[in-house]
Amino acid sequence: MTAPIPPIPRDIPDLPAVPGPPALFPSPVPATAVITPVRRPLVAAFRLLTALLALTGVALQLATGGPATRTISHFTLQSSVLLALVTLASARRAWSARRPLPGALTGAALLYVVAAGLVHHLLLTNASSPFATDAAAAGTGWQAAATHILNTAVPAVAFLDWLLLTTPARLHLHQAAAWLLYPLTYLTFSLARGELLLPGTQDRYLHPFLDVDQHGYKGVLGNALLLGLSLYALGVLLVALDHIRPNPLRHRW
Repeated sequence: MTAPIPPIPRDIPDLPAVPGPPALFPSPVPATAVITPVRRPLVAAFRLLTALLALTGVALQLATGGPATRTISHFTLQSSVLLALVTLASARRAWSARRPLPGALTGAALLYVVAAGLVHHLLLTNASSPFATDAAAAGTGWQAAATHILNTAVPAVAFLDWLLLTTPARLHLHQAAAWLLYPLTYLTFSLARGELLLPGTQDRYLHPFLDVDQHGYKGVLGNALLLGLSLYALGVLLVALDHIRPNPLRHRW
């Protein structure tokens, strides 16, 4: 005789889930930390030429712009020197297959030279601007060459370098506010310099919109506030462009 078959239970217990592939969690380590960088000699050469262009403009400005202490006090000259140093360091890293400089540093250098060029073209040499001066538009020979190099050629070449030769999405919105620290420091320096010089001294205030003798402190601080907001907006625009532009480095240079 065969044993009786036990009845099928009405409630079948839940079966354990079939184990699937392990879930992959996002890694805090960026891809650049595990991908070996490659040498980019063409990028290094372009950045070296950019740095030499900026240093050439600085040298010409120092040779033709009057006393060196006054010339190096200009925002345009200081921002061009900063760009040259950053670009030289970037060229060395591209040549030696090292990781690029932080985006906050390269973005700041780019923002300052572009802002200096825009101020020159839109405020100082624009006939419709209330701050246009004959001195900004004047100049011949090497002095004019230095002006065009620092205010036109250098910002354009630096922007092309950033647009075509750098990895996108490396800038962040909070950096736009941090980039204002240097212009704020320069404003303090410019006003302190004007106070230390005797009234009537030539170029006591290096920029017409920061001329306390002409506009008073209330007017100067109002101009500085408008310029600061414009600079912040330009920084935000730079960050936004950095996150929507295509990646130009899919092909190795």
